[in-house]
Amino acid sequence: MFDVTVTFDNGPEPSVTPQVLDVLARRGVRSTFFVIGNKLRSRDARACAERAHAEGHWIGNHTWTHSRPLGENPGAAAAELEIACTQAEIGALSHPDRLFRPTGGGGHLDRRLLSSEAAALLEAGGYTCVLWNAVPRDWADPEGWVATALAQLARQPWTLMALHDVPNGVLRHLDRFLAEVTERGGRLRQDFPASCLPITRGRITGPLADFVSSTSAPAARGKSASE
Repeated sequence: MFDVTVTFDNGPEPSVTPQVLDVLARRGVRSTFFVIGNKLRSRDARACAERAHAEGHWIGNHTWTHSRPLGENPGAAAAELEIACTQAEIGALSHPDRLFRPTGGGGHLDRRLLSSEAAALLEAGGYTCVLWNAVPRDWADPEGWVATALAQLARQPWTLMALHDVPNGVLRHLDRFLAEVTERGGRLRQDFPASCLPITRGRITGPLADFVSSTSAPAARGKSASE
């Protein structure tokens, strides 16, 4: 038995998200959609997020522009735009823990993810920062990502997989992937492994400094989980 949490970044996309929701409903799977703030200004895209929320999926924040990692875009103004403006746009659709996933610039897990100002905003605002431990690069390999994803599942007991809610045909294979997970004895779940949460409800619960730009020191206002 192994555990798998599947999440979706970069939506909502009216040409894709409804089909993703159909597959998840048919499989009885609940997920998290980490949305791009400026997309929610579209009526059709917001309707997708509203449907996802109504069907029990969690809605998280995935920056306003998804232009570049916040660790490469320092300053309070950038943090306010990318995080706080998106959270305001999500509004009542937000998960109570104010879920935030930074832009990885290709799935990287390093100090590019956050600036010190972004880390401080997440702590002060009571956000939960949700990273990942598997990225099958589905955006770059829309036909072959399933094999990569299945191989990644074998490396750890609980996989938090970042897929992408984008219109390149990648999610045509979502149903096949979920079926394979089940057939191999996987348990699909909605919550997140603690190892992927450097901040939980504004409190430092992981190695936050590993994900904050080295050009400035990470915020130190929060208490670590060991304190």
